[in-house]
Amino acid sequence: MEKICVIIPTYNNATTIRRVIEDVEKYCSSIIVVNDGSTDDTAAILQSIPSPIEVVSYPDNRGKGYALVTGFKKAKALGYTHAITIDADGQHFADDIPCFIEGLKHNPEGFIVGCRNLTEENMPRQNTFANRFSNFWFRLQTGINLPDTQSGYRLYTLSSLKGLNLITSRYESELELLVYAAWAGVDITSVNVKVYYPPAEERVSHFRPIYDFFRISVLNTVLCLGALLYGARQWAYTIFSFCFFLVAALYLTVLGFVLLTLGGKTAKHKETYHRILQRVAKFVIHHVPGTTYSYVNDSHESFATPAMIVSNHQSHLDLMGVMMMTPKLIILTKNWVWHNPFYGIIIRYADFFPMTDTEQMMDDLSLKIKEGYSVVIFPEGTRSATCRIQRFHRGAFYLAEKLNLDIIPVFIKGFGKVLPKTSFHLHPGHMSLEVWPRMKRQDIAGTDYRVLTKKIHQMYIDRMP
Repeated sequence: MEKICVIIPTYNNATTIRRVIEDVEKYCSSIIVVNDGSTDDTAAILQSIPSPIEVVSYPDNRGKGYALVTGFKKAKALGYTHAITIDADGQHFADDIPCFIEGLKHNPEGFIVGCRNLTEENMPRQNTFANRFSNFWFRLQTGINLPDTQSGYRLYTLSSLKGLNLITSRYESELELLVYAAWAGVDITSVNVKVYYPPAEERVSHFRPIYDFFRISVLNTVLCLGALLYGARQWAYTIFSFCFFLVAALYLTVLGFVLLTLGGKTAKHKETYHRILQRVAKFVIHHVPGTTYSYVNDSHESFATPAMIVSNHQSHLDLMGVMMMTPKLIILTKNWVWHNPFYGIIIRYADFFPMTDTEQMMDDLSLKIKEGYSVVIFPEGTRSATCRIQRFHRGAFYLAEKLNLDIIPVFIKGFGKVLPKTSFHLHPGHMSLEVWPRMKRQDIAGTDYRVLTKKIHQMYIDRMP
């Protein structure tokens, strides 16, 4: 469950800090203020505030980046899962906090940036130029089009900050943090927020146009070099993995020919081929460069009794992910997968069925179920480009009813980040597969398969909105 706090870094904001805190308290009572070596009355004002806010102070000004990292460490120590950062100069509106919380429903493990209207009245011209300049380089370095990379109004998933070490500590740190997060596979999205810039004579700003712009330029130079190295590494991963997959496919093709074509399609040979498929799938998934993998089976499902296994669908890697669970699987595929020139022959050797002639498929599946095989189907029907759960088709649950099978829901996560539907190369990340408790046929007997489809679909929605 999410536990959210608001972090307010401040340096010499004595005229605005109290009002900012009071506004934030209307929407979030968990507040951490980082006093970044203020030399005005900020410390005294913070001490006079009666509400129970957490204050972290140190004597020397270290910069906004350092203050943010300090605030993140404090938030983690207090058990928070997410932190919203808001500037202490009063330019942000606390009533936009609910926008971030709403955005969290769609991006629970990423970063959400509050994008300002850069044509707002009194918006300093140097800030507008610096922001557009930063946006351009950020898009070049990460491939992500973010409208406002300089906004300090953000929501961070604290667990996604692990290992993101900053080389800068001041104004430019927020840009550096976004680039590193994008390279680490963190999902970065945005929400629109309001902004207020007081007239120049009332404004308290620590932005130094020449000095800070120079620092941002140096940082972008370093990040562009890093992007070239990062891109080269990712393509190296992809080329290596493609060759690896090709070797595995050739091995399985030759083995299938020797074992099943020359040796005969006996039940024993089929089961042997499936066991080898499982081992190859395990080896491949555990050796995808730059990734980690976890398998969760808290119900200790053994797959000894045939069942209809349903899973969400994110990536081509999903097939290998589910094949790791047990050798006795029959996966239902689309026609183009069955006829795929790269791995279609392996699909056919394994007796994975295309979803064409329903009556013939039912007869074939019944025979395989009698041999102890479970059936796997992806009820979304196609890979999700965004990894969000799509509409479930009813076919899987209709088949489970007609074949009198229990249902085992399987939840995959991260596969679509490592090899997205819209990408041709691999990305670093963590893949996980979780087996949920078996839904026994006698417990769901009498439940119309249409109703069951909606119920199980909602289970997936709740797990990953």
